[in-house]
Amino acid sequence: MCSCVRSSRVLSPVLLPRLLLPHTGYRLAGRAIWTSPLCRTVTGDSQLFPLPSQARVVICGGGIVGTSVAYHLAKLGWTDIVLLEQGRLGAGTTRLCAGIITVAKPISIECQMANYSNSLYQQLEEETGIKTGYVKTGSLCLAQNQDRFISLKRLASRLKVMGISYNIIKPKEVAKLHPLVNIHDLVGALHLPGDAVVSPPDVNHALAVAAAGHGVQILDRTSVQQVVVEKGHVTAVETDRGTTECEYFVNCAGQWAYELGQASETKVSVPLHGCEHFYLLTKPLQEPLPPGSPVVIDMDGRIYVRPWQGGLLSGGFEKDPKPIFTEGRNQLEIQNMQEDWDHFEPMLSALLRRMPSLESAEIHQLVNCPESFTPDMRCLMGETPGVSGYYVLAGMNSSGLSFAGGAGKYLAEWMTYGYPTANVWPLDIKRFGNLQSSRTFLRHRVMEVMPLLYELKVPRWDFQTGRQLRTSPLYDRLDTQGARWMEKHGFERPKYFIPPGKDLLSLDQSKTFYKPDWFDIVGAEVKCCKEAVCVIDMSSFTKFELTSTGDQALELLQHLCANDLDVPVGHIVHTGMLNERGGYENDCSVVRLSKNSFFIISPTDQQVHCWSWIKKHMPNDPHLHLEDVSWKYTALNLIGPRAMDVLAELSYVSMTPDRFPSMFCKEMSVGYANGIRVMSMTHTGEPGFMLYIPIEYALHVYNEVMSVGQKYGIRNAGYYALRSLRIEKFFAFWGQDLHAFTTPLECGREFRVKFDKDTDFLGREALLQQRQDGVLRRFVMLVLEDHDTELDLWPWWGEPIYRNNQLAGSTTSSAYSYTLMRHVCLGFVSPPPGPEGLPTPITPDFINRGDYEVDIAGQRYPAKAKLYPFSSLFTQQQRRKDDIEVNLQGK
Repeated sequence: MCSCVRSSRVLSPVLLPRLLLPHTGYRLAGRAIWTSPLCRTVTGDSQLFPLPSQARVVICGGGIVGTSVAYHLAKLGWTDIVLLEQGRLGAGTTRLCAGIITVAKPISIECQMANYSNSLYQQLEEETGIKTGYVKTGSLCLAQNQDRFISLKRLASRLKVMGISYNIIKPKEVAKLHPLVNIHDLVGALHLPGDAVVSPPDVNHALAVAAAGHGVQILDRTSVQQVVVEKGHVTAVETDRGTTECEYFVNCAGQWAYELGQASETKVSVPLHGCEHFYLLTKPLQEPLPPGSPVVIDMDGRIYVRPWQGGLLSGGFEKDPKPIFTEGRNQLEIQNMQEDWDHFEPMLSALLRRMPSLESAEIHQLVNCPESFTPDMRCLMGETPGVSGYYVLAGMNSSGLSFAGGAGKYLAEWMTYGYPTANVWPLDIKRFGNLQSSRTFLRHRVMEVMPLLYELKVPRWDFQTGRQLRTSPLYDRLDTQGARWMEKHGFERPKYFIPPGKDLLSLDQSKTFYKPDWFDIVGAEVKCCKEAVCVIDMSSFTKFELTSTGDQALELLQHLCANDLDVPVGHIVHTGMLNERGGYENDCSVVRLSKNSFFIISPTDQQVHCWSWIKKHMPNDPHLHLEDVSWKYTALNLIGPRAMDVLAELSYVSMTPDRFPSMFCKEMSVGYANGIRVMSMTHTGEPGFMLYIPIEYALHVYNEVMSVGQKYGIRNAGYYALRSLRIEKFFAFWGQDLHAFTTPLECGREFRVKFDKDTDFLGREALLQQRQDGVLRRFVMLVLEDHDTELDLWPWWGEPIYRNNQLAGSTTSSAYSYTLMRHVCLGFVSPPPGPEGLPTPITPDFINRGDYEVDIAGQRYPAKAKLYPFSSLFTQQQRRKDDIEVNLQGK
C-alpha cells in the first residue's frame, strides 16, 4: 500500500477532516485496484503485430463491453474480427468497476441481460482456464419505507415472469444473512440468491482470451481517429497506425464513445456523458465476514456494499454528482482521479448508519473513477441511423459488468441475423436523435440521471432537466390554462389540466403506487370526451410525407405495410410496418393525399426509428422523396360527440358521418385558416377529428375552436385521459403493447393484413406460416374484479398474469376505466407447453374457460379476460353487469 495512506485512517467521520484533508491530491499513479494479468497472451507489444489492412468488423474499445461483443461475434462464426484498444486492454472503466452482478434492474430487458451475464461469467473459467473471481454471494435490496418495499415487490413479480429466483424477506432474516447490517429502520428486503461478484479485469481477460482463441485479433495502444463512411456505409477505420478497410464498425469506446462518434466526417450521435463515481475500499476487517456474504444494496441510503479481499467495498450514487469531460479529453487510460472526501461524506455516513460496526475499520483507499450515463438511464445499443454498418454499445450507467455479457450477445445477434433474439427497443440507440446530442443537455441531464439510479421511481415520473426542448406553438397558451407536462422524445406533452382553485403544488409533487391525486381531474376530462368535446394537443406525433412522380410511393408502402394502401384519395389506413418475422417495426396511420402522395403518422418516439426503417428499404430513386414534416404541423385532437358541431360551425361544412365518414381526410378551412388536414379519427375509439394545422395557423385555429366550443362545453384534456380511453377500447399502442416481436395475428389485427391481395409485403410469409401453425400467445383485455381503487395498489404495467393459478403472461399497459369504473389491463397470455414440452397454439376456448388473476406487487386480484372490447363502450348504452359476459366467439 502507498505510504501516503496512513494505516491509522478509519471510517469514523469525526476523524475525516483531520486525517484526510492532506491527502486530497492522492493518486494511484497508474496502479490497478484489482490484481489481474496484463493479457499479454492476446495483446503483447502492439508494435510486433501489424495492423490488418482488411477486416470484416473493427471493434473499438478493449473493456468488458468490447471484448464481449468480440467474443459473441466469434461464437456466432464471424471471422476477420479486429478489436482495437487505445491504451492497455481493460485499462478503462473496467479496471475500476466494483464487480457486482445483479438482476435488480428497472426494466425487464436489463434483468435478462444481467441474468445472462451472470451465467456467462460463471462458465468462463471452465471455458478458458482463467480464474475470474466469480462468487455467487446473492444480494440484499433493502427497503427503509413501504413505498420502497412495494417497488421491490413489483421488481420481484417481474423476475418471477423471467424465472429468476428471489425471496421477499423480513428484517430479521436480513440480519441472519449479513451480520453487519443494522436492521432497526428496515421494513423488509428483496433477497436475490443468484447475484454474484467477480474480478472485472479477470472477466475481461477471459473474454479476450476466448475471443482470441476463436481468431479475433486484439491490438492495444492503437487509437481510432475516425470511421470512413462512403454513400452511407462504413468502409474503413483510420487509426494512428494506419487504415483498416471493413464492412462493420462497433463503437464500444465507453467514456469516449460520444467523441468518437463526432470525430468522423459523417457524425454519429452517441448521447452519453461522464460523471465521477466514488467507492471506498477498507482493509481486512478484524472479524471477517462469513464466506459468500451477500452484496447489500441500500437504495434509500444511496449506497451499495460488497465483500472485498477480507474487507468491504462501498460506493453509491449521490444527489449532487460531478459531471466530467464535458469539453472532451484525449486520455489513453483512465487513472484514478482526485479523492474528494467532502463529496463522499454523505455516502460514508449512510454506510456507517447501515453498518455501525465499521466505525473502527481501516481505510485502504477512496477510488474516484468515471462512469458514463445516458439521458434516460438505459444503455445505447444497435445500428446508428444514417450510417449502415456503424453499431454502438456504450453508456452502461454504472452497470457495465452486469450488462456486458447479455448486451454483447444481443448486439452480436443483431449484426448476424439483422435482429436480436429479444425486444431491445428500450435500449435501441434510435430512440434518440440529434436533439439529444447537445453537450449542455447531456451535462445537465446526467446530473439528474445518476441520483435517479437509486431514487424511488413511482409510475409516470418525469425528468426535470432538459425540458422545453421541443414544444408546440400552443405551449404557453396551454401552460397558462393549467397544463401539467410530460416529455416524450424531447417533446412537451400535456398530462392533464389543473382546474382553477386546485392546489398546484400538491399535484405536482404527487408520487404514489396507489390512487393518484389527479384521479378526479382526469376523470372529468374523460367524461367531457364522452359527453361533450375536448381538445388534446398531440403535436408530438411523428409525421412524414412520401411523394413520387409515378407509382413509386405506393409500391414502397405496399411493400412496407401489412394493410392495403391502394385506396381512394382521402382514405386513412391504419397499418403496421412489419419485419421479416411479421413483427411490428412501426404502427402508423397513412393518409392518401393524392395519387402519388402519402401522409404517414407514427408514434412520437418513432421519429428516428421509422425514418431509418423506411430509408433502409427505399430504392435509390430520384423520383421518390421522403420528408420529415413533424415540425410543420400542429396536431389537435377534438374528441367527443360535439366535435362535429364545433367544426361545422367553424367551416360551414357538414361534419356528420354520412358527409364525413370514419377514417377519412379532407383538406378544409377552419376559421380563417386554409389547408387544414381534418381526419375523422381520434386514436381512442371515441367520435371526433384530428386536425393537422400548419404551425403558423395553430394559435388562430386553437383560439377559434375554444371560442366556438364554449357553448358545447369544450375543455382541454391531456394524455392521461387519452390513455384511459384507448385502453378501455382495447387499443394497442406501439412501444407499450406492440413491438418487433408482436405480430398482427397475436393482437387481433388480422383484419389489417392484406392476405387477400396478391401483393408481397415484408412479413407476409411469416404471417402465413403463423396462421397455419397457430398463434402461441394472444393479446387480451383484463378487467379487474374485487379491486378497491381507493385502497389497493394500482396496476401500471409488467404485472404477472395467472390463469388457473399458473403463470400465463404479463401486462403491457393499464389504466382506470371511468366508464366501467374498474381497472383495465392489457397484456399477452400463452398456454403451457404440450406433453412433450412443445409450444401449444392458443385458442379462444383456452381464454374463455380460464380463471384469471393479475399480480400487483405480490397481491393477486381476480380478473375477467376478453379478446374484444365491451360493445357498450361503443354504443354508449349502459348495461347491467350481468349482461357483460366474455364472448370469445364473436368474430
